[in-house]
Amino acid sequence: MKIDLSGTTAIVTGSTAGIGHAIAKGLAKAGASVVVNGRTQAKVDAAAAAIVKAVPGSTVRGVAADVSTAAGCAALVKAVPDADILINNAGIFEPKGFFEIPDEDWSRFFEVNVMSGVRLSRAYMPGMLKRNWGRIVFISSESALNIPSEMIHYGMSKTAQLAISRGLAE
Repeated sequence: MKIDLSGTTAIVTGSTAGIGHAIAKGLAKAGASVVVNGRTQAKVDAAAAAIVKAVPGSTVRGVAADVSTAAGCAALVKAVPDADILINNAGIFEPKGFFEIPDEDWSRFFEVNVMSGVRLSRAYMPGMLKRNWGRIVFISSESALNIPSEMIHYGMSKTAQLAISRGLAE
C-alpha cells in the first residue's frame, strides 16, 4: 500500500530515537513534511539529518523543546503553529515497586506521558477541525490494559492516553 502524505505537516514528539524516530522516518517516506522533536538541539539535529539521509528529498526540520512542560509545548507550537498530523510519542518508563514510587514520580509520568499530548492536541486539533482533516495519534502500550506490577505509574499514564484519544475521537 502506498500512502501519500504530500502537502501535510507531521509532528512526532520524542522522535530523536526509537519508535518515534522510526515513525518520523516512515512519515517522511510517505511524503509528509516532518518535524522531529526532542529535548536537546544536538539530538534533534542528528535525528533530522539521519532521516534526510535515509529518505533523500524529504523535508525534515527539528525543534528542540521539552514537551513534558507547558513552556516546552508552547515553544513547539510557536515554532510550528500548524500541523496536519500529531504523533504524541514522547514518554518515559521505569520499573519500580509500587511502594517505592514517590509522588514526584507519579506527577512526572503524568506530565511527560499524558499532559504533553493533552497540551499539543489542544493546540493543533482546532486547525485540523477547521480543515476537516487531521490525525492525532497517542503512542500507548499494552501496559494501558495489562498494568505491570512493577510499573503501575507507567500503566496509569498509558491508560490515561487511551481515555484521551477515545474522548477526542468522539
